[in-house]
Amino acid sequence: MSTSLKLIKEHASDPKLWLVIGVGVAGIVVLAETRRRRRRGNSQKQDFGAFLERFEILPFPQPPPPAAKQTLSSLTFAIKDIFDVKSYVAGFGNPDWKRTHEVAEKTAVVVTALLKSGATCVGKTVMDELSLGISGENQYYGTPTNPQMPSCIPGGSSSGSAVAVAAGLVDFAIGTDTTGCVRIPASFCGIFGFRPSHGAISTIGVLPNAQSLDTVGWFTRDPSVLHRVGHVLLQLNPVETKRSRCIIFADDLFQLSKVPTQKTIHAISKAIENLSGYQAPKHMNLCQYITSKVPTLKLHEQSTYQQNGPSVLKVLSSVMLTLQGYEFKTNHEEWIQSVKPKFGRNLSGRVIAAINTSHDNIKTLYKVRTEMRVAFQNLLKVL
Repeated sequence: MSTSLKLIKEHASDPKLWLVIGVGVAGIVVLAETRRRRRRGNSQKQDFGAFLERFEILPFPQPPPPAAKQTLSSLTFAIKDIFDVKSYVAGFGNPDWKRTHEVAEKTAVVVTALLKSGATCVGKTVMDELSLGISGENQYYGTPTNPQMPSCIPGGSSSGSAVAVAAGLVDFAIGTDTTGCVRIPASFCGIFGFRPSHGAISTIGVLPNAQSLDTVGWFTRDPSVLHRVGHVLLQLNPVETKRSRCIIFADDLFQLSKVPTQKTIHAISKAIENLSGYQAPKHMNLCQYITSKVPTLKLHEQSTYQQNGPSVLKVLSSVMLTLQGYEFKTNHEEWIQSVKPKFGRNLSGRVIAAINTSHDNIKTLYKVRTEMRVAFQNLLKVL
């Protein structure tokens, strides 16, 4: 028996010995994880692992004079693997989906709009499978490397699009946002990401996750490009753009931020003080407004949370995620049951939960959604 084993046997009842052993094991685990993350950060993939497929789709020809120059002329863009492109399969981030679906007969409306405006499409990007995650990881195609912090995840589900922009591989990229799938990777990768209002941009030719929540969004590094792409996708008049004339601070929501509220208010006030036509910012308690304007939300809260009911935001989050699960099940249950596809380990549980969940109160949730939209439309009318 070795000297070390003899010492352990002799002092097995000494708690100090086990404390030392525990600290040593923890140190080994931490060191191994640190080395793993460093290896991950140093082993840079080609194109940061952003692309699933590289190709080139040239823009529509520049119309002859007196037509104006194409807004996005000379810019390149990438698309999430969720948009239809004629003669290609939209793979939805999953090999079994790609294997069991045909090539698209038409290109998505949003992609066509960008091509008509002079931009060149250079490929499809990696995404969370079936657009159901927010980490940006994909077991089958690999996880794109976050250019800002290689040892960290890029965020998702539009991870490849965000990484392609952050790495300077394209001028802009498009993705979809259901529950944060553009906003989260934009934040993680340190770039601009924009999620417009629901229904503002066509989703024809876009694979659905949950159509009540799905939106098309875009990423850029440059605010001027963000602005130019927005004009195209939102179909804005470049001359007579309607600007919001007032900013409302939802004071109760800013209290949730780690950044002091007054610091945020000061920064925004300074940013707009020299802009013409803007009133002084207004303040409101948004949760109180929602409670007064969305009566069905209170009924849902009482039926779902019997004790110590959560905040309005938590109830809204519950409504959103339940609607997403219901619509995902409606859209894809038949394919899942018939094909029995393989999913990454992080996704299987979510898919099973969505398919097996019954939704007895779905009409109530849709009523909450309708009341919420009316409430916000009325609020925005006063701006």
